[in-house]
Amino acid sequence: MERTMTAVEITGTVDENRELKLDAKLPFSGPVRVRVLVLSPLDDDLAESTWLYAAAHNPAFAYLSDAAEDIYAPTDGEPFADEA
Repeated sequence: MERTMTAVEITGTVDENRELKLDAKLPFSGPVRVRVLVLSPLDDDLAESTWLYAAAHNPAFAYLSDAAEDIYAPTDGEPFADEA
């Protein structure tokens, strides 16, 4: 049976070794198992390769590998010529 948990908000820093260092002591003593939720700032400058990797490995797009999805051929339509 899972125990009821309480939330504690505390700030910290992730160092160059990817280890979390808290800014203050926790309000309880241990040893005790805890669950950790880490909120970090968004990185707006994600590399294009990161997005491409995520899209290529996302199971939500697996259906695109199905041959039945190939409904267009290279000879379909006409080339676009921008006259502007």
